[in-house]
Amino acid sequence: MSDAVGGPENRPSKGKPKKQSHTRADFESTVADIEAQVRATNDKINARSGRNLLSAILIGLALGGSLLVSLIFAKELFMVFGAVLLIFTSFELASALRFAGRDVPRIPTVIASVAIVPASFYGLATGHWLATLGGILLVSLWRLAELVSPKLRVSAADFWKDIAAGAFVQSYVVFLGAFTILLTAQPGGQWWTLASLIVVVSVDVGAYASGVNFGKHLMAPLISPKKTWEGFAGSAAAALIAGVLLAVFMLQQPWWVGLILGSVMVFTATMGDLAESLIKRDLGIKDISTWLPGHGGFLDRLDSILPSAVAAYVLYLIFV
Repeated sequence: MSDAVGGPENRPSKGKPKKQSHTRADFESTVADIEAQVRATNDKINARSGRNLLSAILIGLALGGSLLVSLIFAKELFMVFGAVLLIFTSFELASALRFAGRDVPRIPTVIASVAIVPASFYGLATGHWLATLGGILLVSLWRLAELVSPKLRVSAADFWKDIAAGAFVQSYVVFLGAFTILLTAQPGGQWWTLASLIVVVSVDVGAYASGVNFGKHLMAPLISPKKTWEGFAGSAAAALIAGVLLAVFMLQQPWWVGLILGSVMVFTATMGDLAESLIKRDLGIKDISTWLPGHGGFLDRLDSILPSAVAAYVLYLIFV
């Protein structure tokens, strides 16, 4: 009876806890392997693209959400959104030029960036041009006034280089960027601004996806070593598709207007990207700043938009 009741064959099995422990260890090991694979894949993507993908997506969503709110609900809010972008972008480019040895006064640069927004929105094209010229004059006179201080005195050649650098910031960032304000101020212009920005984003996404997966043939290795012809093909396809859809459903234009919009945007966006890469190469820096994790600086995100804003404004004048 003792054997029947308490024998080895009827005693509680001591192997079950070991089996559970073994199963848990296998599960933890599997999870660890998956995490390692995801991390390795993410590292490869980051190395291939040159950016932190997760941070870039989060920052992009935040900027995109702010953009949509300002354009859809009250386009006057876009002045605030545009002013913030112009302030940070002009400030960081002026700082990068100062790092390279050019003395670009940042206070008048920021003042001019703010002033051009209402001038372009309410004064339209005339205000836009006058504000740009006024900004260049303000920065130049400020730099001239700084020569009173012995610490800020330089040779005549360096002084004129500083003046040219200050004018470059106003012309490249402030003047071109304010075309989005000028376009938004037009009747129905906010939809053209939104459409052009969506196409430019499509160019970036298409180039990124195609370049990461299929990129082999370098497009401009001396300027931008990560840009490939396969990426450019992907950006062109994305731009054309987005252009047609936006023209028909958002802008109430014929489909062929969308093809023109997409074709122009892919050209201007690519040229803007290459131009900023050339500027960074000449300055000897990877990013204009590190203010936007995963993106670099504001100019690193707006480089494609700056020349595209001018093209979008011209297309609006032609078709509307």
